[in-house]
Amino acid sequence: MSAVNASALARPADRVPLFAVAVGLSLVVTFFASVSIGAVSLSLADVLHAVVTRFSAASLSPDEALNEAVVWDLRFARVLTAMIVGASLATCGAAMQGLFGNPLADPGIVGVSSGASLGAIMVVVLQISTFGMWTLPIGAFLAGIGTTFLIYALARPGQDGGDNSKLLLVGIAVNAIGSAFAGYLTYLATMEQLQSLTFWAMGSLSSARWITVGISAPLAIIGIGLLYHWSRPLDLLALGERQARHLGVDVKVLRRKLIFVTALLVAAAVSFNGTIGFVGLVVPHLFRLMIGPAHRLLIPFSAAGGALLVMLADLAARTLDPPSEIPIGIIMGSLGGPFFLWMIYRSRKFGIAPA
Repeated sequence: MSAVNASALARPADRVPLFAVAVGLSLVVTFFASVSIGAVSLSLADVLHAVVTRFSAASLSPDEALNEAVVWDLRFARVLTAMIVGASLATCGAAMQGLFGNPLADPGIVGVSSGASLGAIMVVVLQISTFGMWTLPIGAFLAGIGTTFLIYALARPGQDGGDNSKLLLVGIAVNAIGSAFAGYLTYLATMEQLQSLTFWAMGSLSSARWITVGISAPLAIIGIGLLYHWSRPLDLLALGERQARHLGVDVKVLRRKLIFVTALLVAAAVSFNGTIGFVGLVVPHLFRLMIGPAHRLLIPFSAAGGALLVMLADLAARTLDPPSEIPIGIIMGSLGGPFFLWMIYRSRKFGIAPA
């Protein structure tokens, strides 16, 4: 049975405008709160003044110069990175849940995130520098997409008569193998490398810079746009692969495209920021409950919701225990773990949950 009830695609969308306004306002408020709150607290007027003075030739006082540096050189890049990471992971979760017909599928559980992280750890520990500054994201991408294809080949998701829970079980097994390799590399690592590996284990946005935004933002925009473009084929997959083929969907080609784009988006998110779990699980499922499973709505709402969730998690990571910073992976794990248990309890058996 598919996790997405095809008859629900025609569900009235009376609540959609209200949710859109609520999510939009929450994004704006959280964006400015994230830019304002931190070790150096700024008012909204300070933030707006720093934005204006950036493009002004007027001389600045020491306080104004400090505020401008904090806003532009630190906060904006970090908040934009949080939005990119959250939107990428959440839309990937929505797409993979639709592709595999399973509400428990997300980039982390089916191996993309862990595979990409393992690739990045290999680059760090083995000191690979083949592609210069691009070595880390390329290594993360190749390992992530390779892990995805491995899990897909072993689990064969979406086959008629197949058990969707097999995908989750295979994903857990492959993740365990990847964790063993990561543990061995950690054993071999130097003290300096261990600091980098700790970053990967817990995830953090502390390394966010404008250059990382410039690299990941185009990939995120293109990838999310492609996933939205495939909204209708994803909806048709809710009817089953055989019915989707009769309606003109090339399921094999669509699956390959979705897996490739998902791996690209997750690799771009993970390669600079480490593992940030559960975003792709929590956000799409919540919005599926609120607005229904139609992907033309679910994908953009998931993108906005993912950006909002990671911004809030990063804000909490920076402010709950000042002056130190809690890794964002800990924040997400404390939220996602209980939600995952609730999903298991609610669904009664793996792979089936009401939309």
